[in-house]
Amino acid sequence: MTGKLLPKSWRTFSKVEMIKLSIIVLSYNTKDLVVRCLQSVEVALKELGGVEIIVVDNGSTDNSVESIKAEDKKIQIIENRKNLGFARGNNLGLKKATGKFILLLNSDTLLEKDTIHKMLKFMEENPQIGVATCRVEFPDGSLDPACHRGFPTPWASLSYFLGLEKLFPKSRLFGQYHLGYLPIDKPHEIDSPSGAFYFLRREVIEKVGFLDEDYFMYGEDLDWSYRIKQAGFKIFYYPGAKITHFKKQSGRASEENKIRRETKEYFYETMKIFYRKHYLKKYPSLLNFLMMVGIEIKKALSNN
Repeated sequence: MTGKLLPKSWRTFSKVEMIKLSIIVLSYNTKDLVVRCLQSVEVALKELGGVEIIVVDNGSTDNSVESIKAEDKKIQIIENRKNLGFARGNNLGLKKATGKFILLLNSDTLLEKDTIHKMLKFMEENPQIGVATCRVEFPDGSLDPACHRGFPTPWASLSYFLGLEKLFPKSRLFGQYHLGYLPIDKPHEIDSPSGAFYFLRREVIEKVGFLDEDYFMYGEDLDWSYRIKQAGFKIFYYPGAKITHFKKQSGRASEENKIRRETKEYFYETMKIFYRKHYLKKYPSLLNFLMMVGIEIKKALSNN
């Protein structure tokens, strides 16, 4: 799955009909969180017209859909019968979106009242930027490092998994995985934001395509960013706006231990998919072999 095929509606959509912003929220068994998220979105959209909200529910069993419908009748809801994963679920929302700008937003996030206004202003003033993210914080105010990442090259991955990045977080040599050497309080180019808050122009998707559905959970945002940068678009981190990310909440309404085990499986399988797709032909066979072995070792150690 390359993510490059666009539906006919995307290829022929008239810019005259286009609204300003489409916000896509993927929901899976996060009833209370998704309602709070949508309430924060409503506040953030105050005095801003031309916006649509699309919620894609991935087969929730906690009455999420009913709660969303009760919250706001104007929200468009796509109801899936089962959990289709992050990429496939969001792609359904993307195919329905009509905005000039599109925001992928996790259901376990809270926006500030000025988040959307600031991000739109930043993107409109910087037409050379194809994708941007804001400062994504954990509830304690610390930075979610996933919003500020470099691509997982063999060296960046090795430095991260050996703990060298943690020992030397400001080092350009060892800190390539989370780009810790860049000024976190100033706007700058990065390789990839997190899918929790992924703000992009419609023309980026028209050129690059949708999320790759080979990824079920994790890695689809990195893969998208890699293809987007390969297509010549810039990706920026903008700390002038921020959100709070509660993280790792999706699906935890039930079967928590099972979810935790499956999450680990997805994470390491994702690493293999990304490496094979983007790096396998760039590096020698011995290094490729060692990388695959390293992923398996890390996976085994994580299960102990």
